[in-house]
Amino acid sequence: MSLLAGALFGVIKGGILVVFTATAGASSCYFVSKLIGRPLVYWLWPEKLRYFQSEIAKRKEKLLNYMLFLRITPTLPNTFINMASPIVDIPFHIFFAATLVGLIPASYITVKAGRALGDLKSVRELYDFKTLVVLFLIGSVAVVPTILKRKRTYE
Repeated sequence: MSLLAGALFGVIKGGILVVFTATAGASSCYFVSKLIGRPLVYWLWPEKLRYFQSEIAKRKEKLLNYMLFLRITPTLPNTFINMASPIVDIPFHIFFAATLVGLIPASYITVKAGRALGDLKSVRELYDFKTLVVLFLIGSVAVVPTILKRKRTYE
């Protein structure tokens, strides 16, 4: 759908559409899991859930940064994050903000690919210098608060 959105609406409009619909879908999953998902999540991923819960407990004061990191990097599958977040007591406002911002990089790439699909001759054309710089800047913005806080802690 991200490819189609890029082809039909362009990078900006398609990207906005993809990010908001993906965030709405993840939010729906969050609330369904909050209502009835606990037994299913414990049954499907007991080890991952314990690990996720311990990581969340360690990072309570910088939870938004950690959630942004999880959304931007493929560390944990998004389905697991969507379903486990309410179970490990991640507040919805943090989940929502991290999802909204964290889905931008991957959505940008796929929407851009959809826009250029007709002209695409190789996958390398997707990762041009401008795209890599944008992704680097987005990743840096997500990591800078953690680095600054760590620096203040050691001083």
